Amino acid sequence: MEPGDTARPGPGRAVRALRPRLLLLPLLPLLLGRGLRAGAAASSSGAAAEDSSAMEELATEKEAEESHRQDSVSLLTFILLLTLTILTIWLFKHRRVRFLHETGLAMIYGLIVGVILRYGTPATSGRDKSLSCTQEDRAFSTLLVNVSGKFFEYTLKGEISPGKINSVEQNDMLRKVTFDPEVFFNILLPPIIFHAGYSLKKRHFFRNLGSILAYAFLGTAVSCFIIGNLMYGVVKLMKIVGQLSDKFYYTDCLFFGAIISATDPVTVLAIFNELHADVDLYALLFGESVLNDAVAIVLSSSIVAYQPAGLNTHAFDAAAFFKSVGIFLGIFSGSFTMGAVTGVVTALVTKFTKLHCFPLLETALFFLMSWSTFLLAEACGFTGVVAVLFCGITQAHYTYNNLSVESRSRTKQLFEVLHFLAENFIFSYMGLALFTFQKHVFSPIFIIGAFVAIFLGRAAHIYPLSFFLNLGRRHKIGWNFQHMMMFAGLRGAMAFALAIRDTASYARQMMFTTTLLIVFFTVWIIGGGTTPMLSWLNIRVGVDPDQDPPPNNDSFQVLQGDGPDSAGGNRTKQESAWIFRLWYSFDHNYLKPILTHSGPPLTTTLPAWCGLLARCLTSPQVYDNQEPLREEDSDFILTEGDLTLTYGDSTVTANGSSGSHTASTSLEGGRRTKSSSEEVLERDLGMGDQKVSSRGTPLVFPLQENA
Repeated sequence: MEPGDTARPGPGRAVRALRPRLLLLPLLPLLLGRGLRAGAAASSSGAAAEDSSAMEELATEKEAEESHRQDSVSLLTFILLLTLTILTIWLFKHRRVRFLHETGLAMIYGLIVGVILRYGTPATSGRDKSLSCTQEDRAFSTLLVNVSGKFFEYTLKGEISPGKINSVEQNDMLRKVTFDPEVFFNILLPPIIFHAGYSLKKRHFFRNLGSILAYAFLGTAVSCFIIGNLMYGVVKLMKIVGQLSDKFYYTDCLFFGAIISATDPVTVLAIFNELHADVDLYALLFGESVLNDAVAIVLSSSIVAYQPAGLNTHAFDAAAFFKSVGIFLGIFSGSFTMGAVTGVVTALVTKFTKLHCFPLLETALFFLMSWSTFLLAEACGFTGVVAVLFCGITQAHYTYNNLSVESRSRTKQLFEVLHFLAENFIFSYMGLALFTFQKHVFSPIFIIGAFVAIFLGRAAHIYPLSFFLNLGRRHKIGWNFQHMMMFAGLRGAMAFALAIRDTASYARQMMFTTTLLIVFFTVWIIGGGTTPMLSWLNIRVGVDPDQDPPPNNDSFQVLQGDGPDSAGGNRTKQESAWIFRLWYSFDHNYLKPILTHSGPPLTTTLPAWCGLLARCLTSPQVYDNQEPLREEDSDFILTEGDLTLTYGDSTVTANGSSGSHTASTSLEGGRRTKSSSEEVLERDLGMGDQKVSSRGTPLVFPLQENA
């Protein structure tokens, strides 16, 4: 073969090369069949996975839809409860039924619905499973669980004792109607507390300010420690008889004493208001309940903050005790300052802007600033209840003057409606929670001991404090008033909200159950017995709010030819607490002109070298309006010290507290002449230009110096 020739395979070599390929031909259908089957299997498994994923998504959508439906049903349940309560209230008012208050009705309806939900709705079992995490030494607030490659988020709801692991609530509807405790604190409590401050009747409140402060601060502290120590003895008894299944410390008893000392005589006050009971008794009860709610919540926070040094964290430690006292003072003063500052800022905004031209925007700003006070205080570590209470008082005293007529009406009605709905919602939920709450701990010994303790704690601060207060009061707090205040120590929304806020431990769960039963008893039994008690104690009803009490033989003044209207303002300025009289002059001359459109111009009260600043801060309305703007509930309180009354040849002088001015009133021919300073002050407080009619009959009015 030549070098340039190409080699060609021979016949034998060609046959050997084709033989392996020929051998593969019979296997080709088999390989193709297996490949087709493998492809079909892969495609079928992919389709199955897609079908499974679609089924899971469909199930998830159904669960979400079912959850949304249950949320709507739970909210609808409460709305129907409130609607039914309103209709029953109308029926009771129409029939003049007073043995049961609207809050008691709301609780009864809540109990009925709770029984229906507990025993009338089916359970959905088989959806919970217990998993063990033995490697972790603490609980996590949020947990991510890997289920077949998919991650699901779970949040912590609380601890469950080992004995109740198999009795976890399986009814989704009952879970839905059990609200987060923060809902009560951040949504329902603010309008209730703000309305109490915004609707405060300042005339009678400041007349009895010293007594109210004594009952609210000293009385609440005394009640807390008496109840706490008595309940500690009850806990020791429970331990001896074997009725205590977990830890219950002395600090827990003090905490219970603090939360149960928060009185809420809403039933009694509503009946007082309807029957027009004695205004001083109303002021004492209302003022104490408003302030002692604030004191109770700060006191409970201070007890929680009590942390002694050393291993025993529940032993007495003087340093930790005084630290808790400091925390109490710091929280209360900080919350008070925050609420007052927010009110002042709102007053300045409404004064130096023209929001009054847009009543809707003005009302919205007022509402948001008031509600944000609560949240701001809680976010800063203070107490929102105290802050929003004093914000309401500040808003009523200053901001109300700057609002347009339409906004004044809107804000009063708005917070009145919110207060009514929130309060009845809470009482409805109380009835519901007796059957829907999952962590009740019923202890007959603890419950009976708590009733005895709150009775003794109430008596231990009402009667001794009244005795000491009467030493400095001209118009004494009579025994019938003291008995009524003792009887009217109801527990309500604040005690419930404080108890439900933390139910993680065995002790807190027992406190919550006991608090719930105490609220039921006081609202139904004591609230229903208010009208008979008023009659039995001979307390005046049908009284005009501006009418003075009957004569007192110890100290009185004689008025000739002047009606009670003219005497009311003079009497009140004599009786107003000295704390308020010290503050009033500064407020009238400086704060009111700076923050509102009322009061004397700052150019007349500030020094001459502050003339430019005075002109900038004084509202033009002060110069334009002869009659300053004022709130409807004006303070009939002045700072004059002596009051001289002359009729014919006789003159009677009542020496009141010392003041910066002396007011002199002469009654001649049924007309009065006053000094210019008195005219300004009385015009500011709504007492000027009153018509006086002389009947020639001596009128006797008591003089009192309320502490």
